[in-house]
Amino acid sequence: MSKFNLKRDFGKYVFNDAMMKKYLPNNVYLKLKHTIRDGSELDSSLAKYVAEGIMNWAVENGATHYTHWFEPLNDSTAEKQNSFLRTESGKKPILEFSGKELIKGETDASSFPTGNIRATFEARGYTIWDCTSPAFLRVIDDIVTLCIPTAFISYGGEALDNKTPLLRSMEVISDESIRLLKLFKHKANKVKSMLGVEQEYFLVDKEKYLKRKDLIYCGRTLVGAKSPKGQELDDHYYGTIRQKVLKFMTEVDEELWLLGVPAKTQHNEVAPGQHELACIYEEANISCDHNQLVMETLKRVAEKHDMECLLHEKPYKWVNGSGKHNNWSLVTDDGVNLLNPGNTPHENLQFLLVLSCVVAAVDNYAVLLRASCATPGKEQRLGASEAPPTIISCFIGDQLNDVVNHIIADGYAKDSKKSGTIKKDISTLPELWIDVTDRNRTSPFAFTGNKFEFRMVGSADSCAMPITVINTIVAKEFKKATDALSKSKNFKEDVKKYIQNNFKEHKRILFGGDGYSRDWEKEAKKRGLPAIKSIVDAIPAFIDKDVIRLFSDFNILSENELRCRYEVALENYVNITNIEALTMIDIAKKLVLPASIHYTTRLANSINSIRNVGKEFDFSVQNELLTDTLKRIRNLKDEVDFLEKHVKTVYDIKDIDDKAKAYKDVVAKSMDRLRESVDALEMIVDKDMWPMPSYGDLLFG
Repeated sequence: MSKFNLKRDFGKYVFNDAMMKKYLPNNVYLKLKHTIRDGSELDSSLAKYVAEGIMNWAVENGATHYTHWFEPLNDSTAEKQNSFLRTESGKKPILEFSGKELIKGETDASSFPTGNIRATFEARGYTIWDCTSPAFLRVIDDIVTLCIPTAFISYGGEALDNKTPLLRSMEVISDESIRLLKLFKHKANKVKSMLGVEQEYFLVDKEKYLKRKDLIYCGRTLVGAKSPKGQELDDHYYGTIRQKVLKFMTEVDEELWLLGVPAKTQHNEVAPGQHELACIYEEANISCDHNQLVMETLKRVAEKHDMECLLHEKPYKWVNGSGKHNNWSLVTDDGVNLLNPGNTPHENLQFLLVLSCVVAAVDNYAVLLRASCATPGKEQRLGASEAPPTIISCFIGDQLNDVVNHIIADGYAKDSKKSGTIKKDISTLPELWIDVTDRNRTSPFAFTGNKFEFRMVGSADSCAMPITVINTIVAKEFKKATDALSKSKNFKEDVKKYIQNNFKEHKRILFGGDGYSRDWEKEAKKRGLPAIKSIVDAIPAFIDKDVIRLFSDFNILSENELRCRYEVALENYVNITNIEALTMIDIAKKLVLPASIHYTTRLANSINSIRNVGKEFDFSVQNELLTDTLKRIRNLKDEVDFLEKHVKTVYDIKDIDDKAKAYKDVVAKSMDRLRESVDALEMIVDKDMWPMPSYGDLLFG
């Protein structure tokens, strides 16, 4: 049995409120708490006392080094470790951590994705202490490192990370929410952007993983014939967790709990080898930091259990991919959830105004939402297998849909559909109270009772940019509503009219049916909703004039910073697609072709052996197999040559827009054809000769 005690050990490695009280002077503690709680400006004079307290706490727990822990524009985290050691000539070494070292670190900004904001010779960049996300200890075996969450900016002050715009957007949505709430005489001092993250992932045996170059280099299988069994029987979903996986999950939970990460739910997901870990809601900034820790912990602990954790959103064709569902809401500092409809939503004007603004935001900035999580994995995942379609729509459920329809028609709704009960004809089963509406797993942006779930984010993506976008576009609609209603002479009637007009204007985005159906594609086209299948076509939303104005007006991202993200996203697509193409070429030339030729050689030898025994023997089957395999080998070689030639040509294109489009239209399609050739050969060549573990081995072995 584990010696871990959840009640005792939760947050043990976090410089939390209890540790701040213990290690900081009382006046410093109170001022710092005020800054964290209310978002007031940080008093830099506190830094030296906080630094001393954090260092003493960390050293007492075995730390020798500290690092500024930040999230550059690569959806991962970065760090540069420094020891607490300081020496002076002729004196004993001492431990020191200054306020300056706490507040500011320095790193090479040009070595991270910058979208041409920084040239190679312009190397200086800064990390800046984020006091709202608590410092923590990373403990790996006996090595303890103090990690200080930070923002990351260039020498010129541009945001080169995901945290900086997220923090700005959280302040903006808070300010605009407070303005809107004042219309309803609600005296909130702060509104928190809240986030709960559902993290999906795959596990595969390490030994098999190491035999797949595509998994090693790309995080997904680039080739692989369909296994006889996939997820057709739905027997893996919520099934009994295998002992090996349960031990892994238990260790993951315990490590996360020590870091104060509120890991709550774990279960088998739909696809074989797929699982999910979900966390309790927290403020968005902390939730995003914690999700990075979740991903790091999943990867690291898996290795200890002789497994590899795959975070790619589509590691296997033919079965479900992995999402990272972002459950977003807004909560006041006195505990009111702005997205809680209450028992009578038709009478709740504050909620209806908030809802109408969110719906308007999704409609007005659908393409930007699509771009906010535009990673290469989207090309494989979206549109089926419980992933949302590429068409952005908004699901609000039967109850609210009925209310909205009445508001559009009449300006008001008389009542709201009530939830009911289910009573089975079994005396021992209690009566069950059911929700007022079902869920829609094909909706990209779905209302789920008191929050919205953005289901389009991929499993390896950072949550920060999607939440930054949601905060920003909703803040704009809140501002628009507040500006329009703040001078109203008859507020109740005017707010009803505003709500009605909002729903009328943006009703096209509301959809509660099957997002995968062909009928919906046709209907969405009639409604004028964008259907952007490739991320290459979505990414330009970052440099749309309206988007630039929106982010600039709220001081969340400048035009230069948005163009940076545009360039980084395109470069990321190009680089990843190029790596995948080269990996496919490598696999085809060095593994698949030799194995296939070896198989045909054995077939030919078999035919010759039978001929030598006697002409009367039938070897037509071997002849057919040999002929078919040789044709497929020829086709494979042609596809490899085509891909190899065009990868070289496309890579030399200078303009990043043209280059990305060429990778999408030429290279990616060529990779699809090459995969078909490889997969066809896998179904013919003797399994003992096939150079890689099959899908059956990976998913069920």
